[in-house]
Amino acid sequence: MRDWIKHRIPTEDTLKAHPGLRWMGPLLRRPWLWQLNRRRVALGAGIGVFFGFLFPVLQIVAAAVFAVLLRANLPVAAVSTLVTNPLTYAPVFLAAYETGGAILGEPVKPAVAAELVDAAIEHPVDAPGWTARAQAIGKPLLLGLAVFAVIGGLAAWALVHVGWTFGVFLKRRRRRRRPA
Repeated sequence: MRDWIKHRIPTEDTLKAHPGLRWMGPLLRRPWLWQLNRRRVALGAGIGVFFGFLFPVLQIVAAAVFAVLLRANLPVAAVSTLVTNPLTYAPVFLAAYETGGAILGEPVKPAVAAELVDAAIEHPVDAPGWTARAQAIGKPLLLGLAVFAVIGGLAAWALVHVGWTFGVFLKRRRRRRRPA
């Protein structure tokens, strides 16, 4: 499991070169940010997924700050923010809007939400009336994203713990079955 993760996460130099993380310079030299153990990797995955759902912008920076503060694995936190990306924003936002509307008991306006997502994709900055449409779906969307962030972060943390433990179990089992 450790080798699989080691080959897929960005290196210290790659993260230092990232424009959003350059300001963390000396902090990136801390050895515990790069340790590959179950606790730090699980915490990094949970932090990354949490901020990946919570913030559509600057999610890597937020995850990096909290990874440093909570002593989690920094590369795993940064990579796991990519749970939301340009391909998944629209479905995640629509599902979060519907979830938030259901929790608040407000009627869901899928046409307004779909229009907002379309406008944000086609014209991210110049969309006319973008803020008015965003305010129309604001509370349900923010609540839905917060729910997704908490549940997703906890699920990522738990899945890494379970997966890591299962991987160690299988490795020990293979070792025991090997002839001496």
